[in-house]
Amino acid sequence: MRPLTYTGAKHLIPVANKPVIFYSIEAVVQAGIKELGIVVSPHREEEFKIAVGDGSRWGVKISYILQHQPKGLAHAVSCAHEFVGRAPFLVYLGDNLLENGVTDFVREFERGHANASIVLYEVEDPRSFGVAQLKDGQIIRVIEKPKDPPSNLAIVGVYLFDEKIFEAIREIKPSWRDELEITDAIQRLIDKGYRVTPHLVQGWWKDVGKPEDMLHANRLLLERIMTQIAGELDGRSQITGRVQIAPGAQIKNSELRGPLVIGEGALIEDSFIGPFTAVGPRVTIRHSEIEYSIVMEGSQIEGIGRIDHSLIGRNVELTRSPVKPKAYKMMLGDNSKVGII
Repeated sequence: MRPLTYTGAKHLIPVANKPVIFYSIEAVVQAGIKELGIVVSPHREEEFKIAVGDGSRWGVKISYILQHQPKGLAHAVSCAHEFVGRAPFLVYLGDNLLENGVTDFVREFERGHANASIVLYEVEDPRSFGVAQLKDGQIIRVIEKPKDPPSNLAIVGVYLFDEKIFEAIREIKPSWRDELEITDAIQRLIDKGYRVTPHLVQGWWKDVGKPEDMLHANRLLLERIMTQIAGELDGRSQITGRVQIAPGAQIKNSELRGPLVIGEGALIEDSFIGPFTAVGPRVTIRHSEIEYSIVMEGSQIEGIGRIDHSLIGRNVELTRSPVKPKAYKMMLGDNSKVGII
């Protein structure tokens, strides 16, 4: 996700005009969980506190748990030991999106007698995932990115554990990446005879670790919206399909073809905004066409022609000079990507 993640956490990038982690929090809250702990590195703590807050907007209590060194997911879980105490708990990686949330997963765990349960998803090529092998309804083996997968069941970044997981984490050693792997800890539970059960995902799952995944997740979420027009739409503009326009947004002499969302205070003028586009708050788009894209807060696009399948960060200026000779003038950060036709 670089260069976007140079200036902000991946989990706070907006999808359908809402930070990714908000969807994770909403899923956890819908499952009836009232106390949440967000594990963060010290240099990201303030950023998350400003964006997420104390949980009051969701009616829950959110605490922040520091992981001082990036020593792996199992290490992150161990950092939360004091927070969860001896109670069973849910681990939800904040860059995962599940269409149907985790309520059924939590209820299934509450009814059973497992020490751990793992969310799984059927994929065509499981070699780039952690993979689970099942027998008689239980997980008997977990393997990280196997060359010869024993199944097509990828491990989604959502888990339920009881206190035995902390015992297992203490007994494993760092991997070749010098990290404590959660798959190693789960395998340790299995080897010691503890019960580890699967939960197969119903609906879609997206891990938004790459720009194309972020755009696809944006599409999936926009497909669920209903039309809501709170902003200003002049008589020369037209709307087709499901469109949400936030308060304070202005649409002038433009065509909007949904599904799409336009954030607070945005200005769309003499432009076409096509399907599966999320225009963030206070974005200005003039004399341009854009679709299947995310444009984040405060950016300005003017006279560019057509933009497609693009992820545009905050406060970006993308304009065309009217003065000849015409030429591309760019100031791009490290690891930027620009496609020009």
